[in-house]
Amino acid sequence: MKQFLASIVLVLSFFVATAQQSATELQQTANSLMRKGDLDNAVLALEKAFKQEPQNISIQKDLAFATYLKRDFARSMEIAKPLTEKQDADEQSFQLLGMNYKATAQYKECAKLYKTALKKFPNSGVIYNEYGELLGMDNGIDDAIAQWEKGISVAPSYSGNYYNAVMYYVTKNDWMRVWLYGEIFVNTESYTERTATVKKNLLAAYKALFSGDYISQLQSGRKLTAFEKAVLDVLAKTVPLAKDGINIDNLNTIRTRFILEWFQAKQQQFAYRLFDQQQYLLREGLFEAYNQWLFGAAISPDAYKLWQENHPKEEAGYKAFQQSRVFSMPAGQYYLGR
Repeated sequence: MKQFLASIVLVLSFFVATAQQSATELQQTANSLMRKGDLDNAVLALEKAFKQEPQNISIQKDLAFATYLKRDFARSMEIAKPLTEKQDADEQSFQLLGMNYKATAQYKECAKLYKTALKKFPNSGVIYNEYGELLGMDNGIDDAIAQWEKGISVAPSYSGNYYNAVMYYVTKNDWMRVWLYGEIFVNTESYTERTATVKKNLLAAYKALFSGDYISQLQSGRKLTAFEKAVLDVLAKTVPLAKDGINIDNLNTIRTRFILEWFQAKQQQFAYRLFDQQQYLLREGLFEAYNQWLFGAAISPDAYKLWQENHPKEEAGYKAFQQSRVFSMPAGQYYLGR
């Protein structure tokens, strides 16, 4: 009984606090409540804001998202669907409705929605990513990768397609793509749970690449793009450096040798932003710190912590660099294909 009365008091307090708020203030309150995980009151605030300004698209999208998070998919779709039918519908509106379709297993409707969205936004990395995830849920993961690859090619700065591509290529033991897409991903999305997962896969990729004659098998195996051939030619020169297996010390040596060789022989043929950054970090004396950030915790959290304690200047230098720039792959550097 006491708990029930306390809940009533909280609800009444919320209505009193929001009674005089404008639609904009209610929306701001709702977003703050969502960040705290209070979805019930966030939805109440957004419903009030919606009544005040029923044509406000920003409020409608927030309400569709909040009700989706509450798993009130019927209400969320009721709000989101009209947004996608507007002449000026944006990518986020299609994304919101698609999330509801996927949550309710309406896969055919969702596929039609994404195809419509891609006609309107043919360079949307977000929609290609969502479409790939839908195909993975409905048809199987092998149908999904074409969408993620397309998303990488048309929207190279969007991180989601790289992540899904990495996780796909791990299942196919395609370790060169795991390495390249994985390293691009962690530079684009540097501090999330997904980042830690991909760093572990990056380490697995290097261990696999330098295991036995994997590189030579790739060179003589499946059909390769010109870029893949160029990368493997340079990577093959570093194989002797891994004769004792992969560890943090020889990773730094292998990757340094690779960049030096690449810029001597291949850079003019294939400009590649990822390798440009590695060369810059090498030139600035930050490459070891970068490699520690990439692989240190995945190899040994304790050893990485000790390295940080013993190299405060290098650690601080790399963090300052990382915080001062936004990594983004430019258009025109999609060389891998399918």
